[in-house]
Amino acid sequence: METTNFSEFLSQLTSGFTQVLDVNLREEDYIIIDLSEDNVELGKVDVSSSRAFSNYIAEYLNAFGKKVAFGGYSEVRKLYKRSELFTASEDEDANRNIHLGLDFWADAYTDVLAVLDGRIHSFNDNTNFGDYGPTIILEHKFEEKKFYSLYGHLSRASLKNLKPGISIKKGEKIGQLGTAEENGDYAPHLHFQIIEELDEKIGDFPGVTSRRDLDFYLQNCPDPNYLLKLRNS
Repeated sequence: METTNFSEFLSQLTSGFTQVLDVNLREEDYIIIDLSEDNVELGKVDVSSSRAFSNYIAEYLNAFGKKVAFGGYSEVRKLYKRSELFTASEDEDANRNIHLGLDFWADAYTDVLAVLDGRIHSFNDNTNFGDYGPTIILEHKFEEKKFYSLYGHLSRASLKNLKPGISIKKGEKIGQLGTAEENGDYAPHLHFQIIEELDEKIGDFPGVTSRRDLDFYLQNCPDPNYLLKLRNS
């Protein structure tokens, strides 16, 4: 299948709102959030502090009476400036600050669900400051087309008893959201990403890219909402 048709292919795999968190959550429980560098209110928050950032998310959800804040695909963020993992280069165009997945900000230990039938490809605890923390990658195959879904910032308990090759059903619980102490030092959330070509990575794949590499990654990692079909995204 041509890469240019991958997004359309993904869209055809689901017919409506598809859960990636707790089965008891309704679509009405979700609200989109802007965490881009253009968000003036976010600019007043010390995003280097996971506690301050958690408070910002909690206040946002409470203000609208919602349970999950989501968004962030292709969003340019200042959040990553706190970690050398993203800012090691003196070349600004090579530093990574453009987000490649959808984030779902919710309470720690919220259940995480497989978005489609598949199997466990790999998993890892990516422990760098600002990294994913515990991460699971599922492999999917439909109509002979193979691709992957990544679930990052999980709890460490989510990785227990996992083995590559284990079959997973759509909607099956595969883990829970981790706390800041285990998820790379972020407010609790799920980083959910679709990947066409995994490039032999194991338990990890870039979730943030630079301007220099943006075109490649936007093609290889299309908007996950083609699958999830959340409104107002």
